[in-house]
Amino acid sequence: MLNDTQILSFLLTAVLLTATPGPDNLMVLSMGISGGRRAGIAFGLGCAVGCLSHTVLAVVGVSALLVASPTAFMLLKWAGGAYLLWLGIQALKKAGTGQLPARAAANKSVRSLFLQGLIANAINPKVVLFFLSFLPQFVNETQGHVEWQLGLLGVLFSLQAAVLFGLLGYFSGAIGAWLSHRPVAGLWLDRAAGAIFVALGLRMVISR
Repeated sequence: MLNDTQILSFLLTAVLLTATPGPDNLMVLSMGISGGRRAGIAFGLGCAVGCLSHTVLAVVGVSALLVASPTAFMLLKWAGGAYLLWLGIQALKKAGTGQLPARAAANKSVRSLFLQGLIANAINPKVVLFFLSFLPQFVNETQGHVEWQLGLLGVLFSLQAAVLFGLLGYFSGAIGAWLSHRPVAGLWLDRAAGAIFVALGLRMVISR
C-alpha cells in the first residue's frame, strides 16, 4: 500500500526529526548516562514503542478529538507533565541517598525501564499533535486504504526510532559505565538527570 517513493521520503524525514534534539532524546540520554547501557536501551525502546499508541490514535481519529477539545488536551498535557515531574523527583531523591546511578538502575527490571519510556512517550500530547500533522503528509489518497497507510507509516516511524534511541541509549550508557566508578560524578549526574525530567515536565505543563 506504500510505494518506494513514499517509504524513502518518509524514512529520511523521520530519521532527521528523530535525530533532532528534543525531549525524548534528552530523556533517553539522561537515563542511559545515569543508569547504564541497559537502562538507556530499555527506556529508548519503550519510547519508540510508545509511538505506536499515537499511530492508533491518528488512525481512529481520537487525536483530532483531543485537538478539538481544549479540556481533553489540557488534561492529557498535565498528565504527561506530572509523570515526568514524578520521574525527576524520584531521580533527585535517589541522588540524595548517595547511591551510584548504575547500581540504582540495576535494581530495576528491563520491563520496568521499558514501561517508563513507553508511558513517558505515550502520554506526551505534543507527540499526539506531531503524528496528527506529520503522518497524513505522506499518505497518497489515490492509492486508497488511508487507514492502513497511516498505520504502516506509524510502524515505520517506531522502527527507525527504536534503532536511533537504542544506539543513543547504548553509547550514553558507556559514559555511565565510566562514571559508575566515580561516586561524586555519579551523584551529580543523578541530580542532572532528575533536573532534566523536572524541567521537561514543567515545560509540558506550562507551555502553550
